[in-house]
Amino acid sequence: MRLAIVLPCYNEEEVLPSTLDRLLGLLDKWSQSGLVAADSYLLCVDDGSSDRTWQLIEQAHMRDARVKGIALAHNRGHQNALLAGLETVTDRCDAVVTIDADLQDDPEAIAQMLGHYADGAEIVYGVRSSRRSDSWFKRTSAQTFYKLQHAMGIKAVYNHADYRLMSNRAIKLLSQYGESNMFLRGIIPQIGLRTATVSYPRTERTAGTTKYPLSKMLALSVDGITSFTARPMRWIFNTGLVLMLIDIIVAVWALIAYFSHRSVTGWTSLILSVWFLGSLILMALGIVGEYIGKIYIEVKHRPRFAIRDELFD
Repeated sequence: MRLAIVLPCYNEEEVLPSTLDRLLGLLDKWSQSGLVAADSYLLCVDDGSSDRTWQLIEQAHMRDARVKGIALAHNRGHQNALLAGLETVTDRCDAVVTIDADLQDDPEAIAQMLGHYADGAEIVYGVRSSRRSDSWFKRTSAQTFYKLQHAMGIKAVYNHADYRLMSNRAIKLLSQYGESNMFLRGIIPQIGLRTATVSYPRTERTAGTTKYPLSKMLALSVDGITSFTARPMRWIFNTGLVLMLIDIIVAVWALIAYFSHRSVTGWTSLILSVWFLGSLILMALGIVGEYIGKIYIEVKHRPRFAIRDELFD
């Protein structure tokens, strides 16, 4: 089988040379053992990097034609970089593996993925069995992210990021999803083909810094929730019902106090109520506005990305 390995890259000049050397070595080993074809290759997707990432990809391509590359015209984010890579390798491989360029996800697990593919699985998820290499904050925030998805009814694979194998048929089915806000971790489980999982421990970065700080993790979480469920809007409605019941109870208490001549003019209780309800209204408007903003983006049907350069021969 001809395997393509897609690596989204954003400012990865520190780690990219060692990553390419390691993956090319694995391709050599697997091709010699007959696990993959000799013309299997790597595709690096430069997501509008501001460092020497693209120059390093060009140099690696000149040394070894198995290293291929595409450069996006602008930074479009991790999910769009993955999509650009998947669309590029469609019909140019039998199966594709997507993996981050930092190789914190163990590339040795690809051999197990290929085994499941040979047994008939068309989507194989890489699932992290351990996060001991992550900081406490990174580990806790990631687990909160997955639990929040589950609470919202999103059928995502727990402790799975974007390390997976997909058959060429699975890529074609994925291309039929036309929304602009693509949340791959939620969409791919909906494709419905035969799946399998491979577990591996997550390791530390060998160089460079993470490209997924807290702000991007929060943005990804919001994208995932608003792309797959309207449950937050239902929560707003339910919260309104609870507040209505509280208001009725407070009104009864106020009337009893008034007719019992025990009422005291209280500025504190009034101002606290105003601030509480005002904050709740603004939060509700923000959630509704997030959904309206998604609709606004979707109806324009703008392209997800533009490819500036391509090295594929």
